Amino acid sequence: MTETPLPPCPECAGTFAYEMGALLVCPECGHEWPLASAEPAEATGERVIKDAVGNALADGDTVTVVKGLKVKGSPTGIKAGTKVRNIRLVEGVDGHDIDCRIEGFGSMQLKSSVVRKV
Repeated sequence: MTETPLPPCPECAGTFAYEMGALLVCPECGHEWPLASAEPAEATGERVIKDAVGNALADGDTVTVVKGLKVKGSPTGIKAGTKVRNIRLVEGVDGHDIDCRIEGFGSMQLKSSVVRKV
């Protein structure tokens, strides 16, 4: 009986992932992700963007910033807990995959790793 190979880690692309209950775990970087989400994303070939806790994001979602962000040209930056409404998922530069408008700052791009779906 042959087992199907486990997918590489989505964070570091490590190939030594192992199953732990319903999760896959990467021993190289410590990232954990659900076993069920690893198969459908590859089967459909569709790009799935997930937030900091692993929830799939879609256009029009409302998210909350989970950590304080520095913004060039702004003395205050974006505080953790700032709510961002009506996001758009894009193919951004340097991992910035969310296009949004933040009140008081204007239009900008964020990384999905710094937001949590509401």
